[in-house]
Amino acid sequence: MDGGGKELGRPAPSGGGVAVWTLVVSNLAYLVFLLCQYHINRRRCDKSSVTRGRPDAKGDALSPDAVINLEFGDPTMYEAFWREAGERAAAVIPGWWGMSYFSNAGGLCWYLEPELEREVRRVHRLVGNAMADGYHLVVGTGTTQLFQAAMYALAPTSTDRPVGVVSPAPYYSTDLLLSGYYRWAGDANAFHGDHGGENIELVVSPNNPDGAIREAVLSSDSGKGKAIHDLVYYWPQYTPITSPAAHDIMLFTMSKLSGHGGTRLGWALVKDSDVAKKMVYFVYGSTIGVSKDSQLRAAKILGVVSDAYEPGPGDGTQLRLFDFARRRTGERWRALHAAVAATGTFSLPDEITGYCNFTKQTVAAYPAFAWLRCYKDGVEDCAEFLRGHGIVARGGEQFGGDARCVRVNMMDRDAVFNVLIQRLSSIT
Repeated sequence: MDGGGKELGRPAPSGGGVAVWTLVVSNLAYLVFLLCQYHINRRRCDKSSVTRGRPDAKGDALSPDAVINLEFGDPTMYEAFWREAGERAAAVIPGWWGMSYFSNAGGLCWYLEPELEREVRRVHRLVGNAMADGYHLVVGTGTTQLFQAAMYALAPTSTDRPVGVVSPAPYYSTDLLLSGYYRWAGDANAFHGDHGGENIELVVSPNNPDGAIREAVLSSDSGKGKAIHDLVYYWPQYTPITSPAAHDIMLFTMSKLSGHGGTRLGWALVKDSDVAKKMVYFVYGSTIGVSKDSQLRAAKILGVVSDAYEPGPGDGTQLRLFDFARRRTGERWRALHAAVAATGTFSLPDEITGYCNFTKQTVAAYPAFAWLRCYKDGVEDCAEFLRGHGIVARGGEQFGGDARCVRVNMMDRDAVFNVLIQRLSSIT
């Protein structure tokens, strides 16, 4: 409900309210699933009598027999930048601040802090990766919640069958969708439609896991479907910024922009006001808004990022996040390519290059994940093969792809990445 008692988005009676609360349960179930997977991996490592180790925040070296877990996309590579930024990026929160559920009771996204909205639109204008003007801003607890909210807003309610949600393989794992409105239907390339051809397509570009640049496979113009564009990696440290995106629904997150995964904050730029209202209603129904503390911290972080690239009273020595991250990811990708070439056991996708309107030069793409394929004779499961070498990665079959492929996180701390390169280089 908004400040005047009006309903926000889809009405809550019967099916609508049940669907929202069912998805709350599904999100908790997914968290339990991830924790179970984590403990399964720990037990596997224990059975092989390998000592686990992890560097501290300063990046101290790992023990030689440590198992490195690169299955998840933990962006701890950015810690070095924010440690150097120091107090400039600190957010002080008084005890009396942000006590109300509301930030702007009359606004469409009534829990959105004005400082965050200002900084989000500012960073998009700076980078030129998305059209921020003329779009409604919806904040969520990361893009996972926003993806669910967008599906809830787009799914038809005039049918007794859930609409299919599809994405071209290899795709990010999104198969835990418990709703009467929508269901995971798999590879968009193999999807022949139901509901008279209606579907919701998730377009991830650059793609997770393989870094490919993608467009919608199933055109909404033909009436066959609607698209949600996940653009969380469309930042200059990962890929050339070729033009500002202007899709109906565009998702972004702090974890991929600045590395602040623990802040649990993402946002959607939404063209249609009715869709935006339904997304806000979903967030209200599942978490009653988004933490104001997280919003304040995110606004501070984004302000530091933008300030470094805009003229101001500073002395020109400000740390620049995109420069740091692009330099670091470039170094890592060059090291990985050299290691892969030396072994002859693995391969990587072809490198993508393009003119970047942000850096004003032709640059290569440096994805946040490596999509590694194993060609070694007798190896049918690359994840299991790498586990035997003390490397935990997510298997390709979890992305609708080949088990001979794995997704490897490129964003961990230096000490972990250095061990990855050493171990890959030793595999023949």
